[in-house]
Amino acid sequence: MAQGKQALKGRIRSVSATRKITSAMELIANAKLQKQRIQMEKNREYADTLRQMVSQILANNPESDCVYLKKNQSPRTLTFMFTSDMGLCGAYNANLLRMAQEVLDPQDPMIVIGTKGTSTLRQKGFNLIHEPIGSDHVDFYVFNDLADEALNLYVDGEIGKIQILYCQFVNAVTFTPQLLTLLPVSPMEREGREFKVETLFEPGPDEILKSLIPMYVRSLLYSTHMQTKTAEQGSRRVAMESATDNADELIDKLTLQYNQARQAAITQEITEIVAGADAS
Repeated sequence: MAQGKQALKGRIRSVSATRKITSAMELIANAKLQKQRIQMEKNREYADTLRQMVSQILANNPESDCVYLKKNQSPRTLTFMFTSDMGLCGAYNANLLRMAQEVLDPQDPMIVIGTKGTSTLRQKGFNLIHEPIGSDHVDFYVFNDLADEALNLYVDGEIGKIQILYCQFVNAVTFTPQLLTLLPVSPMEREGREFKVETLFEPGPDEILKSLIPMYVRSLLYSTHMQTKTAEQGSRRVAMESATDNADELIDKLTLQYNQARQAAITQEITEIVAGADAS
């Protein structure tokens, strides 16, 4: 009985120590989530403005000859995939990796941001064409270079499509994997009725698009990165909150078992004392 009580006390101490860690990580993730969300919203405004500008020009010039809008015959698709560097963020990475294996061709080129995705997809035999890129220490200039690399492949006809696989931040507790096409521009963006107003473009729509579309791709890549980092922190906060709640439940259960064992030991001692007194 004494050994059972000591074992329960040891488990209670162990779970309590783990709870302190998960609770601290929850607080840290929540603070990072709030900070990341503000940065995401600021950057989203810029990316949305560029998207609207591209849509407006295309709506008024649906037959544009811009080099970035010409479809080529290449069947290959370049996919940018955003994952995390760290774990302990629930099903964040697992959902993205599952979707990648379901919808992507392993032979198509991929550029993965985040070491978790890089290591797993490389083991699965996916065609990663870039050195590992950590998601925690990447800035806008890195995405500038990545966007230029992708656009050059598209213009040269080596790829026929550029897309992004990422985790969309819906709200503080909802994050969904999404597959977004960058190029070629979708028919809806080309039609864009709300943007069909008589507009004069100087020096000309094709010249503007030639400069604007690279800016659009760069900003959208960086905006997606900001959104995925926000989703990562949100997913980590939810995971750590759940772990802390589970630890509380387990501590309560173990404490109850310990008290029952302690009470049983006391009852047994009293019974033995009474039995000894009766025998005498």
